[in-house]
Amino acid sequence: MVGQHHEQPTPPKNNFGVRREVMNVLEAVVVMIGVFLIAFVFAPVGMGGGMLFAPLLHYVAGWPIDGTLLAVSLALTWSVSIGSGRRHRSEGFHDKEATKSALYGALMGALIGVGVVNALGDKLDTVFKLLSIVMLIWALVKTWNKQRSNSAATKVEAEEQRAPIQHLPLRIGSGIGGALSSVLGIGAGVIYVPMLQQQAGLDARTSIGSSLSIMMVVVPVAILALLTTAPSGMLSGLAPELWWLIPLPILAFGGATSGAKFGIERISQENIMRVFMALVGVVLIRYITDLTYFNR
Repeated sequence: MVGQHHEQPTPPKNNFGVRREVMNVLEAVVVMIGVFLIAFVFAPVGMGGGMLFAPLLHYVAGWPIDGTLLAVSLALTWSVSIGSGRRHRSEGFHDKEATKSALYGALMGALIGVGVVNALGDKLDTVFKLLSIVMLIWALVKTWNKQRSNSAATKVEAEEQRAPIQHLPLRIGSGIGGALSSVLGIGAGVIYVPMLQQQAGLDARTSIGSSLSIMMVVVPVAILALLTTAPSGMLSGLAPELWWLIPLPILAFGGATSGAKFGIERISQENIMRVFMALVGVVLIRYITDLTYFNR
């Protein structure tokens, strides 16, 4: 009837919107748990966890592989290197001379890597995964060879095994690690640990502690360079993700501190390197599968 007030029916609840909110919460929980566990597992083997932080943010949180993801992955890696590195240094697993020598190359490499990231732009995704595959295969081969040589020389005293530091190869290798740190958003422990063992003659635990010390210096330099040289779009891309930048580094630091303590007290050097190779293998399979799937 004209003039009669009719109540509008309440619109039905948008079930899709509710499901989307639930999925967002679940994604956040999975990412936070994942960050803690990655830090816990990677800390004892001298790696920052960037090889899994980057895929976690990419595949679970749905972030594109760009400068924003690399900066956040590096921030988490830095947290791991601080948490685990402090623990290893307090236990005496650190070689000052080898670390200082490696830093010369690693810092220069990190700055070169930032230039590569900015130059690649939209092509970063494919290059990122191809470089990761090459790097992971190299690390597996180097670590496997080192394990075999150690097994053949178990009766030789540690003092006799220690060779003089090969500074030039160490700096070149560390430079590659520094560049990959910027390009892949990783700490590059997968490069530093084998290089320190091969070119500086360090044992497993000392090479791990020294690798973490290198990361503690190189990673913040890479982050700062990325933020100050990247296009303005990167900084605007960070704005919606700022809430991640508080809980995730805290979780990474906590996981790394716990993981380093557990590794030093409970895991032998031989088993630590086996864990190292297993983690490298898992990430390698992930990237190969991804490239194969998307290039069909």
